Amino acid sequence: MKRGELYRVIKPSAQDPKKSRVFVVVSRQVVIDSRLSTVICAPVYSVHDGLSTQILIGEEEGLKHDSSIHCDELVSLPKSVLTNYVGALSPQKIPALNRALRMALDIPDQWG
Repeated sequence: MKRGELYRVIKPSAQDPKKSRVFVVVSRQVVIDSRLSTVICAPVYSVHDGLSTQILIGEEEGLKHDSSIHCDELVSLPKSVLTNYVGALSPQKIPALNRALRMALDIPDQWG
């Protein structure tokens, strides 16, 4: 498992109306590789509102249609549910993910 990978999770929560949802792993790699049982993920929705905390993705990342990563809705998921690999963000999309996460968490952009 690597940061930026997308996984389909079956029934991620009781509140989610979808039978499954795609999530992007956003935890730092040292946490992903550790013994910790959970990682932080951002959900993917088919809706894009144009917010600075959302990143457009689509077929290039393994999805069937254009969608959006919503960095304002981070969740901690057990690694054990992240088994249905969908695809991965390209190296060119990772800086956009980092910017959206900084915006969502109100972290100043001092380090690029």
